[in-house]
Amino acid sequence: MSTRTFTLDEAQDLLPVLESLLRTSIEGKKVMESVDAEFQAIAHKVFMNGGMSLNVAHFARRKAEREKAIQRVKDAMAEIDAIGVQIKDLDIGLLDFPCEVDGQVILLCWKLGESAITHWHSVSEGFAGRKPVNERISKAKRAN
Repeated sequence: MSTRTFTLDEAQDLLPVLESLLRTSIEGKKVMESVDAEFQAIAHKVFMNGGMSLNVAHFARRKAEREKAIQRVKDAMAEIDAIGVQIKDLDIGLLDFPCEVDGQVILLCWKLGESAITHWHSVSEGFAGRKPVNERISKAKRAN
């Protein structure tokens, strides 16, 4: 995991790229879940019928779609991680950006669909402890 920290402005500037990467991951996860559900349903049907004829080419294509989706998700999530941003919940698109304020690391918190980073929480609090960004946080500079 990266130890990079971000200022509010730096984190804000990354949102368009991160939003695209998150959407790629979420769409890939949906493809994986769709294929898994289809395979589970057909396995149940085969079991209940005591066997049946299947369109093998169709299922081979679907398996290939799933494998490509897995790779897209892995690549997008690895890119987010390489930037130094923490993925907290892929299903809702929740990201945290480590930020140093007055010598203490906090997490700027952003959720897919929000137009800007407007909340933060301590490292131990998590999403439930979100508080509005205040002037102290918005004016924090890089600690280099």
